[in-house]
Amino acid sequence: MKVLVIGSGGREHALVSRLSQSPDVDRVFCTPGNAGIAADASCIPADMAAPDELAALARTLEVDLTVVGPEAPLVAGIGDTFTAEGLAVLAPDSFAAQLEGSKIFSKQFMADCGIPTAGFAVIDSLEDLDAQLDRFTFPIAVKADGLAAGKGVVIAKTRDEAQDTGRKMLTGELVPGAGQRLILEEFLTGEELSFILLCDGQNHFAFPPTQDHKPAFDNDEGPNTGGMGAYCDTRILPDDLRDTILDKVVEPTLAGIRGLGHPFCGFLYCGLMITPDGPKVLEYNVRMGDPETQPLMHGVRGDLAGLLASAAHGRLDPSLVTWSDGPTACVVLASEGYPGSYPTGRAITGIPEAEGLGAKVFHAGTRLRGGCYATAGGRVLGVTAGGSTLAEALETSYKAVARIHFEGMRYRTDIGRKGLARYH
Repeated sequence: MKVLVIGSGGREHALVSRLSQSPDVDRVFCTPGNAGIAADASCIPADMAAPDELAALARTLEVDLTVVGPEAPLVAGIGDTFTAEGLAVLAPDSFAAQLEGSKIFSKQFMADCGIPTAGFAVIDSLEDLDAQLDRFTFPIAVKADGLAAGKGVVIAKTRDEAQDTGRKMLTGELVPGAGQRLILEEFLTGEELSFILLCDGQNHFAFPPTQDHKPAFDNDEGPNTGGMGAYCDTRILPDDLRDTILDKVVEPTLAGIRGLGHPFCGFLYCGLMITPDGPKVLEYNVRMGDPETQPLMHGVRGDLAGLLASAAHGRLDPSLVTWSDGPTACVVLASEGYPGSYPTGRAITGIPEAEGLGAKVFHAGTRLRGGCYATAGGRVLGVTAGGSTLAEALETSYKAVARIHFEGMRYRTDIGRKGLARYH
């Protein structure tokens, strides 16, 4: 097999790294990739928002499977384009991709299908905003309708903050292009859970549960980011809760989108809040999460390429992979200022020493400068490790983190803390 991975972040590096280990994979390509991915795959420049260009690349490379990492190509219709041209791709069509591409579509879909979620209101204007705010108690979530690279959600603690945030979204000041419409959403309390599935249009297979850490700083403080770390541990999800999620969320979601004439093929990410009233959906993604993919890929064993190909061809075969017995964890190293503006071009040292401790360092925002790695993004590296226990996986990850340095480097020191508290 020859496989093409689309994307340029830590999620894509994790996918490339594991796909290259599949027994039948001869070569892995990535577009556009990054400096770390280039060590594991042939990186080729291309416009990720241009499905026709990506299809032409897949034909030129004669790949047997294309795996899409980020959301933008999916929402742009890469699934439709590749399918129409007879190219194997692991991707939903553009209609189903609205589950992530439009918060308004997804919330109305959940309401129509009876899927448990937070109460919400659709906002189209400043007048709507003023009128609907009185329906809610605070804090509330203010969510831009469109894609916002993980930065389109603000938890507003007061009415004034919600009004100001909503105004900035509607006018394009806060998330340009994503917030001409928005959602006001009831704030849910509980513990977050990432539940990711692989689907072939009819069947589905659930990956082990993971937990992301969105806020920028320790103790879940600061602005939301694309994710500052994650861990994977089967104990996150007791069997009875897993059954409830499958019955109340997964089955109605897949049946609902299939009933609209668009069977779902690809990765379906259900972002859940486990509330006192049971699991409720915070959001859908139509791709693997980042950084959840890093600990998931660190723990998978067997023929990942075969598994993904089986889903793309409508013959999902979960028996092709198994999972490590112990937990895995990823700590994201970010540039100062992230998720706001941040500097780039800062030299990175210590990656070989970190990997010498048993960790795997996935590159998210790096480039080569003078033969050495340098920062090129807000999230720079994902330091990932496994262990027989969650404590051991985290200890190895943080020991490896301590070997890495770049000016302004920052990271959360409490990744996995909720899991540790739960199990001890």
